[in-house]
Amino acid sequence: MKSVLNGNLRFRREGNPSRCKELLLLADASEEMVMRYLPRGELWVAECDDILCAVAVLTDERHGVCELKNLAVAPACQRQGVGRRFVTFLCEHYAARFREMRVGTGETPRTLGFYRACGFRLADRLPNFFTEHYPNPIIDDGILLRDMVFLHRPLTKRQANP
Repeated sequence: MKSVLNGNLRFRREGNPSRCKELLLLADASEEMVMRYLPRGELWVAECDDILCAVAVLTDERHGVCELKNLAVAPACQRQGVGRRFVTFLCEHYAARFREMRVGTGETPRTLGFYRACGFRLADRLPNFFTEHYPNPIIDDGILLRDMVFLHRPLTKRQANP
């Protein structure tokens, strides 16, 4: 695949979750967990020249907060800025409806570094989430995931130029 940064990367809502199943499970190893939030979420895709590059699911957590429940970039599209561009788009899109976006994720340096680079800051921790809610151990970047860490990012509406 050519570099996605040189192609026409576009973002859109997706109405066919089965098309995205493989990528959804790349970010969340439990189909049961995905099916808990997917029906109440909004499924988005990032495509380059009609090739599925990434998926995201966002949910309304009320009180002005949305949550990025799932974000996965296809292996062939990773390390090309797709994830960062996707998160930037989603933050801009949801700023009209929400004041804050949060994400819950495993505690690995690469994942936390990605979200920090996207403007998220560590906010909270849910001890033993992955060990208590998933049937099998989850290893990410060689690290056994135990706690879920929550990161938050304020969403600001774009100001029109005078």
